[in-house]
Amino acid sequence: MRQTLAQKILQRHSDEEVKAAGQIVRCRLSLVLANDITAPLAIKSFGKMGATALFDNDKVVFVSDHFTPNKDIASAEQVKLTREFAHRLNMTHYFEGGDVGVEHALLPELGLVGPGDVIIGADSHTCTYGGLGAFATGMGSTDIAGGMALGETWFKVPPTIKVILDGKLGQWIGGKDLILALIGKIGVAGALYKALEFAGSAASELSIEGRMTMSNMAIEAGGKVGIFPADAKTLAYATVHGRSGDAKLYADEGAEYEREVVIDASSLSPQVACPHLPDNVKPVEECKDIRIDQSVIGSCTNGRIEDLRLAAEILKGKKAAKNVRLIVLPATPNIWKQALKEGLLEIFMDAGAVVGPPTCGPCLGGHMGILAGGERAIATTNRNFKGRMGSLESEVYLAGPAVAAASAVTGVITHPKDV
Repeated sequence: MRQTLAQKILQRHSDEEVKAAGQIVRCRLSLVLANDITAPLAIKSFGKMGATALFDNDKVVFVSDHFTPNKDIASAEQVKLTREFAHRLNMTHYFEGGDVGVEHALLPELGLVGPGDVIIGADSHTCTYGGLGAFATGMGSTDIAGGMALGETWFKVPPTIKVILDGKLGQWIGGKDLILALIGKIGVAGALYKALEFAGSAASELSIEGRMTMSNMAIEAGGKVGIFPADAKTLAYATVHGRSGDAKLYADEGAEYEREVVIDASSLSPQVACPHLPDNVKPVEECKDIRIDQSVIGSCTNGRIEDLRLAAEILKGKKAAKNVRLIVLPATPNIWKQALKEGLLEIFMDAGAVVGPPTCGPCLGGHMGILAGGERAIATTNRNFKGRMGSLESEVYLAGPAVAAASAVTGVITHPKDV
């Protein structure tokens, strides 16, 4: 049988023959992930199952990144429960405090995820690792508990939509613009429980960071996974980040796809998702002059060093508009240190930004940037649901780092070329 990328990876982790979409298969897991919001629920389910040990102490990871540093007593209790469990079961990879980063930026950086892996996480944006050629998906905390104990889980083999990214990437156009264009085209349920397999000249041109941005938001189209082939660029990234033994991974020629969707990268302007859904997408030119109160640059979608460099290119020598709160959150300690070394943090602070620690923070309405009623934010985050970043009467616009930085300067949604 000629297999898609999703089928091929699942086959490597299953003793059953993967024959077709819709089939139920049991698969061995490469990694199981939870955070400070979801781990406590998984821990409780783990106990109710009667489990007493992890299937592999090296392959279960807890990252306390959502409400840390602890914002209140409730979040402190969540993290305490997570910390004590991790220490009691001798978990190798527990991250908190100065070691913590936004989980979906931290794990690739540490080489804990990579090509051909099967990864489940109690966070919907676990699909980020598809940018490295992994089958990675979010699950509920009870399923995560089962994975922690057994080291395996079941999947319904998803049908695959092949997304062909044609053309050349223009100035200011990156992974965020491509994925927003796709979501705008197929809708928030357009890939419901399907794999999005990315191919084409623009897909090859994208950096690994750009690929992870795209895979990260596969869930915003309802996708089970979003996967790029593992090519030479992927293997070079994996090697730099401490992995060895990975191999190139491509779909088979003639594999069966549910359908194909083509995005012409050459024709795109920077994209903006308007309230209150990620598929309410418009070119930035159609959003100009919408006033903003806050600009957030960070998150598991666009908080990597490439994103910060792009934002700094826009902001250098400029000031954020007087009534705009500019918040910059490098996604991991290493990214923070690299940004410091390159002088990016000084550029941000000279522009009037608040530079915070690595945290999910305002992305989920957690802390460090909550919106009041009637306020608007432009953000490099991944969701703009009603109330996502604070008040139900607030609005969130999603964009890439260049648009977020340019808009911070002018105080209205702005094309980067205009600053």
